[in-house]
Amino acid sequence: MFKLKWLLVLVCCLAPVISSAVFAGLPASVDGNALPTLAPIVERTRPAVVNIATRGHVNVANNPLLNDPFFKRFFRGLDNTPQRRETKSLGSGVVIDAKKGFIVTNHHVVHGADKITITLHHGQQYEATLVGSDPEADVALLQVDVDDLMAIPMADSENLRVGDFVLAIGNPFGLGQTVTSGIVSALGRTGLGIEGYEDFIQTDASINPGNSGGALVNLKGELVGINTAILSAGGAGNVGIGFAIPINMVSQIVDQLIEYGEVRRGMLGVIMQNLTPELSNAFGLDLHQGVVISQVIKDTAAEEAGLKAGDVVVSINDTPVKSASAMRNVVGMLRVGDEMKMTVIRENKKKKLVAVIRTANEESVEGEKVHASLAGAKIEQTGEGGEVHLVVTEVKQGSAAWKSSLRKGDIILSVNRRLVKTLDDFRKVVGEKDKKILLNIQRGRTALFILIQ
Repeated sequence: MFKLKWLLVLVCCLAPVISSAVFAGLPASVDGNALPTLAPIVERTRPAVVNIATRGHVNVANNPLLNDPFFKRFFRGLDNTPQRRETKSLGSGVVIDAKKGFIVTNHHVVHGADKITITLHHGQQYEATLVGSDPEADVALLQVDVDDLMAIPMADSENLRVGDFVLAIGNPFGLGQTVTSGIVSALGRTGLGIEGYEDFIQTDASINPGNSGGALVNLKGELVGINTAILSAGGAGNVGIGFAIPINMVSQIVDQLIEYGEVRRGMLGVIMQNLTPELSNAFGLDLHQGVVISQVIKDTAAEEAGLKAGDVVVSINDTPVKSASAMRNVVGMLRVGDEMKMTVIRENKKKKLVAVIRTANEESVEGEKVHASLAGAKIEQTGEGGEVHLVVTEVKQGSAAWKSSLRKGDIILSVNRRLVKTLDDFRKVVGEKDKKILLNIQRGRTALFILIQ
């Protein structure tokens, strides 16, 4: 018995160093039965997953101290002009239409890129163009002019179940194409604060930096999601919790990116919250999930449909609604003009309401979308009635707007000596394509003119 024990210990110690040639000689079957393998699925799907490399530039702000007359005396001749620094990033993408060359990836993979290069599984490289992207859902669509692409067929992600086996294919850490396996750990994950619109598939298939934009496929070799994010402790890497955007959601976004180059979301016009056990009891309801409408905004689709504060929405388009974030996702995926059929509980009675989604009221605008000289600034319309005004809510250091002395918190009073209060006013005046923009702004307790050229 003593000798047998030490023999087992010796075998265990030697196992890690046994020649790989020994394992190569193992049979491919046992008792005539083939050993289980995922190789056929991988061989079918890998050619449709590409590696993405991007190059871009960011402006590095100068040192504000060197603009001070006192310090200038000590650092004469030192170049203090803003510098442009090159940036690089790596990620993954999935071919969804081989004939048209469409490749889907994450917005954060290609955001700010001047050049996007894709590498196919056999090593061929091509330059891709950005068709459009949606930062709110973190989806981007690329296009390449290549003849020998292969696409992955799409599944219906609504049919996914917790416990289904999945494979994650991508380019982690820039190592090259890699395949990992796991199961679907959870569905409909929301409220994580990762994206504006969240309805994630959670998986324990290993996903790491560089996997973003890669494929999550089922055992039929069908695309069920686009890998997007991981949950890690202090940036320690993968800990077994990864998130993917369901392919049904991606498809809806891609359709709009192809048609418009952007996602044009509509608005329902409500403020809502989750139905908690306490609220359910207070309303005299025997419900465990739903969405409470806490406020209906005037002159919106919600008001027109007859929604009222205190209504509890239990289903939309015959699908149960579990939370406010889930309802926000549903509304966010609808187009202007789409009908939204709701079942609500009002005073313990069920009511059927239909809302026609309207255009969302624009509340902010990126400066570069109005004028190139305002690039880097974000301008927001705030207030109501006669108190409406325009506020600069963000200015990126080193940007064109920053160089023109525009700063966060500035209130824009007039443009080219014409009073502006709304974003529509602002667009009309700036849109006249004047070479120079004269802004009258209020900064704290002072007012000043800024000339932007």
